[in-house]
Amino acid sequence: MTTITSASTTTTGTMTTPAGATTPTGATPDPSAGTHPSAARRVTGGAAGSTEVPPARRATAGGAGPAGTTESASATAPPGEPATAPGTGISADAPGIPSATPATPTTSATEAPSFTPSAPPTSPAPTGPASATPHDPCTHGFLPERPPVRSMIGTWTRLDAMARAAAVAPDREAAVALVERARRAEELSALRQRVSRLSLRNAEAAAMRIAVIAVSCGWCGLDPQAPAAREVADEAFLDLWAAIAHRIDHDQFVALPTLALHNWVPERKPRRHIPIDQLARTEVLVPIVRWAPEGQPLSRLDRLMLAATRLEAHGIWLFRLAETLAGRSPDDSSTPTALRRLVRVQHALRAQLLAEATDLTAAPATPQQRAVLGALAEQGALEPPVLQAAEAVLGIGGRRMGEGRRQLLRRHLPAQHRAWLSAMDRHCAPVRTLAHRGGPDAAVYREAQESLIALRRTYTALVQAAARPAAPPLPAAA
Repeated sequence: MTTITSASTTTTGTMTTPAGATTPTGATPDPSAGTHPSAARRVTGGAAGSTEVPPARRATAGGAGPAGTTESASATAPPGEPATAPGTGISADAPGIPSATPATPTTSATEAPSFTPSAPPTSPAPTGPASATPHDPCTHGFLPERPPVRSMIGTWTRLDAMARAAAVAPDREAAVALVERARRAEELSALRQRVSRLSLRNAEAAAMRIAVIAVSCGWCGLDPQAPAAREVADEAFLDLWAAIAHRIDHDQFVALPTLALHNWVPERKPRRHIPIDQLARTEVLVPIVRWAPEGQPLSRLDRLMLAATRLEAHGIWLFRLAETLAGRSPDDSSTPTALRRLVRVQHALRAQLLAEATDLTAAPATPQQRAVLGALAEQGALEPPVLQAAEAVLGIGGRRMGEGRRQLLRRHLPAQHRAWLSAMDRHCAPVRTLAHRGGPDAAVYREAQESLIALRRTYTALVQAAARPAAPPLPAAA
């Protein structure tokens, strides 16, 4: 009797083989079994391993990631809190925010495939919109999976140069003249023909540069496919804009999530691979496309976009706490613990913004840069994704907001990010019922709302400081 356990199914079958029968390919017989035909022999799949691996554990009250994930941290929780901070512990690189080492899923061997199908010899170049893969914000929030593309190559260097020139243009008319010059040189049509050959990462890099050109020209509120847009903007540029939007499957990408989260690189290349949120949090960041001329200090607009990127990197634990609170009952003993940790994270994010305010206020600003900020603010395009995640958990900043207004703010995010926020709206609804209750748990919930409101006010003050006219130079001493 031979017992065979398959690695791709949980069904165990029995079969009788004569003495000397061969073991199936890739199986390893148990050396303790005898050679008699009737002796029981346990066989384990050679590639998948034993099937007695325990299944992934469900996330506990202290964990902030999804079920079946384990995270590592190098610091311990602060005094007065349990030994396990949201997920693992509080990182030393930012006060109050735990380390954001990506979660490592633990997969049961019974879920592993028994074989790997052979891949086709060739794969055609992508021509349609990029397929949206399941997004896990617990890994790196809404930051891109890899650092943005620093420099484009080939024909796309023309778009790179155009974006850099448009960002430092003295006014909108000068930026529009750059686009018209590129159209007359047929550069825009040449780029349009090559959009389908771009990988998703390079298409996102091209989208960031398109967004820089659009806001520099005053076109950030346009729909590139609308007939009315062709009366305002250059038609060839609109065609390129629409093609890029179709390639990344995101129409309303001219906003802060694209202009900030895809427009940064570390000043120096790290010596080892580290998670992208840790990279953005610990390294000195510089913009890829500068709003200030080369050789001059970073402008307020540059610093605001980098501050938004660092805010997302520091807010990684807010996404993980959102997953922890999703589906929890307000009477669950772990709910107030997670809410207290959420308060600590939001206080740390506010401290991060206050630290950014000093350098931002002292940075130079031009009328063109203030016009760009004003146009983005008018379109509701300066909303940080991490604040939208907090509002999905706690309610929209503690105030009632219509569904239309909520979707208006989220339209600048990719489809998978909008889907995650909508799921948080539904799954965190039981926790939001604490707003209508009394007792210590309800008090913790209201404290979380108040800390979110204070965080939003601090961010609004930072935007207002960036849009404020620069102080005139002091008169020279007589």
